[in-house]
Amino acid sequence: MRATRPDIAAVVLAGGFGSRIRHLLPDVPKPMAMVAGRPFLEHVVRYVGSFGLSRVILSTGYLAEAIEAHFAAVRVPDVEVSCTREATPLGTAGGFLQAARQVTPAPDAWLVLNGDSLVFSDFARFIDEFERTRLPAAIMGLRLNDAGRFGTLETGPDGALARFAEKRPGAGLINAGVYLFRPALLAEFPAKTPLSFETEVFPSLLSRGVRILVQPVEAPFLDIGTPESLARAEEFIMANRQC
Repeated sequence: MRATRPDIAAVVLAGGFGSRIRHLLPDVPKPMAMVAGRPFLEHVVRYVGSFGLSRVILSTGYLAEAIEAHFAAVRVPDVEVSCTREATPLGTAGGFLQAARQVTPAPDAWLVLNGDSLVFSDFARFIDEFERTRLPAAIMGLRLNDAGRFGTLETGPDGALARFAEKRPGAGLINAGVYLFRPALLAEFPAKTPLSFETEVFPSLLSRGVRILVQPVEAPFLDIGTPESLARAEEFIMANRQC
């Protein structure tokens, strides 16, 4: 990254129960599934670090000790990794807020992503567009030829989020689960626990007129949340990993 790039810290959400594949991973949380010689979560952290982001906070919950032990023993080059454990399930946004509140001073922006999915997109370009627009938040929108299994993101002429649309056949942008937030916006999140980005935070921000950038990308993507997708993870990482 360029020396002029803003200070951005990353929070990786790794606290879920992974109910659909728990029978395949009885002793570790879903993000710690071994894929291509490393836990999937480590591939996520390494990819974030490849863009020069040197601070990564892991928001942990279910079987948090497995994540904590791994990153205490294994150092990711040029990345300072820390863990923040949820005592009770906080939801995606709740886990992020708990992690963010423990960092002082706050960075210029927060990058938030999931520990059980990975999109091999250009995060530097995502950050550059976020900085150029000066909007308070951004969502990475993954372009699919067939987005029928997902709700889609609809945007206005300025590229800002207009609404979350229901599932429908055809091409569209889906939420890739990668976000950017300016620290001041966190005070505008709904005050409740647990708290979800998808069903509570973003709808609440839109209802109050907050403009949210949607950055369209076309990139390899995998969520390991089902037995079928977990079985594809090895091939996916081997074909795309850069570090």
